[in-house]
Amino acid sequence: MTVRDTVLVTGASGFVGSAVARLLAERGFDVRVLVRKSSPRSNLHGYACTVAEGDMREPADARAAIRGARYLFHVAADYRLWARDPEEIVRNNLSGTRIVMESARAAGVERIVYTSSVATLRPGTLADPSDETARLTENETIGAYKRSKLVAERLVERMIADGLPAVIVNPSTPIGPRDIKPTPTGRIIVEAASGRMPAYVDTGLNLVHVDDVAEGHLLAFEKGRIGESYILGGENVSLKNMLQVISDLAGRKPPRVQLPQGPLYPLAYAAEAIARWTNKEPFLTVDALKMSTHHMFFSSAKAQSELGYRARPYTLALADALDWFLEADKVR
Repeated sequence: MTVRDTVLVTGASGFVGSAVARLLAERGFDVRVLVRKSSPRSNLHGYACTVAEGDMREPADARAAIRGARYLFHVAADYRLWARDPEEIVRNNLSGTRIVMESARAAGVERIVYTSSVATLRPGTLADPSDETARLTENETIGAYKRSKLVAERLVERMIADGLPAVIVNPSTPIGPRDIKPTPTGRIIVEAASGRMPAYVDTGLNLVHVDDVAEGHLLAFEKGRIGESYILGGENVSLKNMLQVISDLAGRKPPRVQLPQGPLYPLAYAAEAIARWTNKEPFLTVDALKMSTHHMFFSSAKAQSELGYRARPYTLALADALDWFLEADKVR
């Protein structure tokens, strides 16, 4: 690697992609970002990058963006747990990944980091968190988003077998600054900090600072083995404890009522029915409820051992996320 090598980053206007692109710029790369014309640009501020305007689902746009780039970080994804047409999420993630990877291979890109997700893995328990070997099948996935990430990851694996020089990373649940949309987890932080979460369900997440995920991407780029996958996670935390920390940080009382998932399904179906009229993603969805029956706990031991990956405490990640949401006037 030499300073000023050109690297293309997809998804840089979003949450994880912006953290990756910023870190690459800090490390001396010539950063090029593929951004749709309609995408917000606030996450592109504050670091040096060249904008290639286009859509990753359009082959001509992908080819133009990748031309002359030595490396690729494909971070872009349609990260929604609900859509009026759920298959749109699958089409976006599968087609976008195929087109970007084919363009990179045709352009002779030397090394690729592909951002998958722990959504492609079976969730574990606190005593036995899942690792990279806990692979889901397509029939086992819950919802369009998880299925989309699984079929896209399997596509990349097949392309690697045919010579694509890619390393796969599987972030868990990133939190932190620049969550502009926000993500489903970011919405939980905002709602809890605003005092609008009176109850919770018995579930758990693996929480990790988005900047640690970005560092993990660069470690995978530098040290990862072609064809291998690496979980980039943090700490396994119950939703109850997560909400307690957020409430403490925001100076609010934490929710005390734990509800079973079953009685919430009618509310989720109602919320989705309303969303079909408003076209706004509902806070409570049927797929999210189904996922919440599992504690989504994972281990980053492989990334720690092979890459030297480390993550800060989740409480610091939550504090950074809340500070950003407060500054962005999302918490009211």
